[in-house]
Amino acid sequence: MNKPSALPEFQRYQLAFTAHIRDPKAHPRPAGVEARRMKIYNELLYNNIEGFLLACFPVLRQVLGTRKWAKLVRAFFSTHRSRTPYFRQIPDEFIQFLQNEWAPPEGYPPYLLSLAHYEWIELVQSVSTRSPDRVFDSAGDLLDGVPLLNPVLANLHYGWPVHRIAPRRKMQPAETWLLVFRAQDDRVQFSEINAFTARLLTLLEPGTLTGCAALEQIAAESRHPDPALILQAGGALLDDLRSRGAILGVVA
Repeated sequence: MNKPSALPEFQRYQLAFTAHIRDPKAHPRPAGVEARRMKIYNELLYNNIEGFLLACFPVLRQVLGTRKWAKLVRAFFSTHRSRTPYFRQIPDEFIQFLQNEWAPPEGYPPYLLSLAHYEWIELVQSVSTRSPDRVFDSAGDLLDGVPLLNPVLANLHYGWPVHRIAPRRKMQPAETWLLVFRAQDDRVQFSEINAFTARLLTLLEPGTLTGCAALEQIAAESRHPDPALILQAGGALLDDLRSRGAILGVVA
């Protein structure tokens, strides 16, 4: 990349113009631009980015409050280089920024990234275009057959109870498993699950094990004294997951 001093004058002006828009406090307004007009550019672009983030992260905004939220959005706007031109993917870029580029200053909650990811996953599931890639029998035997999971499903694990976070609520770390999937009515469903259900879904995800084989593996891993009880409870769980739409049926 050429050094700024080696660039043509109009490109140096463009760089100064956009640098000021990204962070007006750190970069002076380019010479020859009226302050009032520059302010319009600044507010228009910042508000546009913030608007897309607010639509996806309303709880995060409430938890942080006005000042901390504004500092976070400004840090994202001024330093992150997005790899997509689509406005709908701005929340995706924001998550990448939080995961890979941002070091939380003192005073920001330790669960910030977990909460942001939890809010973001609803958008991901709602716009997903994934569909079943295998023929299945919706009424097949889930123990003898190979269960097919809903392709628009996330089996999530957090170190915080993200679904209970709210402004001014004191939170303590807690192992939390959540199931998120898009049902047949296109609504995204959230439910808290336990470690047993999460492990079962993990084993079934590749689509190679029968329901019975997956449950037998869990029984062996946990060294349960009564494997038959695991199979009985697991069979009922598989039926429940199918009735809710998390499992579509059995691979045909």
